[in-house]
Amino acid sequence: QVQLVESGGGLVQPGGSLRLSCAASGTSFSLNAMSWYRQGPGAQRELVATISTGGFANYADSVKGRFTISRDGGKNTVYLDLNSLKREDTAVYYCYTFWGKDVWGQGTQVTVSS
Repeated sequence: QVQLVESGGGLVQPGGSLRLSCAASGTSFSLNAMSWYRQGPGAQRELVATISTGGFANYADSVKGRFTISRDGGKNTVYLDLNSLKREDTAVYYCYTFWGKDVWGQGTQVTVSS
């Protein structure tokens, strides 16, 4: 059974940085494209970034140039580096992959506030 566990969220001031981690188990990690989504207060869940098995990354326009997705196959972990954070980045961030079905992590809260 594939499981995803996120960590690294927290409270940060505007302009600050965080690194989110998503540890995967139950699958050969290198075979999966991995994504980060987020859901802000009262908003729908939206795609933030995706990284392919070959390491190619795509980003939502709202985070392009500020966020970086990466993966470490040896650690079975995907990361999301959040820089130049804005209040509107406040959300629960979820790790996602497809392995025969949708697989979601439990989410990690990121709050950007002074």
